[in-house]
Amino acid sequence: MAAVSELSVNPSPCTDGVPAVLFRNVLGHFPTGVTVVTGRAGERPVGMAIGSFFSLSLDPSLVGFCAAKTSSSWSEIKRSGRFCANVLAHDQQELCRVFAVSGGDKFREVGWEPGASGAPRLDGVLAWVECTIEAVHDGGDHEISIGRVDALGIERNCAPLIFFRGGHSLNSACRHRGGTAPVRSRRPHRPCNST
Repeated sequence: MAAVSELSVNPSPCTDGVPAVLFRNVLGHFPTGVTVVTGRAGERPVGMAIGSFFSLSLDPSLVGFCAAKTSSSWSEIKRSGRFCANVLAHDQQELCRVFAVSGGDKFREVGWEPGASGAPRLDGVLAWVECTIEAVHDGGDHEISIGRVDALGIERNCAPLIFFRGGHSLNSACRHRGGTAPVRSRRPHRPCNST
């Protein structure tokens, strides 16, 4: 008997035959860290929440992320040629929400300082990585940005913010074919410590 997640991909309005809802549901089971990628639009800071930040190469030091082609923040960051990836901590869900929406003054109530490139380094993040855009590749409805690392640093020593199944918690119920089982951590929760 086929599970719900094994639905046929034939009936779909998508050009490649994969239903968008099924695609998001299945891929939502892969946990990702959350970053806020920041940059400058002239003198104005810009930023966006990103769940697709990745390490690419040690030599040369390269990282990357994917941004929607429709993102006005990405357009400004791409034009400037530089960005800072701010790695969010587990207690920064509200900061993530601020940068996940389009438009508005996202920096109005956010603490930050300019990095060497001028791209904002956000207060309270786990780590930051400042980059120069090395290449941009087509990725369907997104673009894949590759950045050469110019500077990086660690700010705190604690757990990262994780995005999993549409939310920011791994402590939600885990659904099995036979029902539901809670996910329990083997280690006690430890508060963040600044370094």
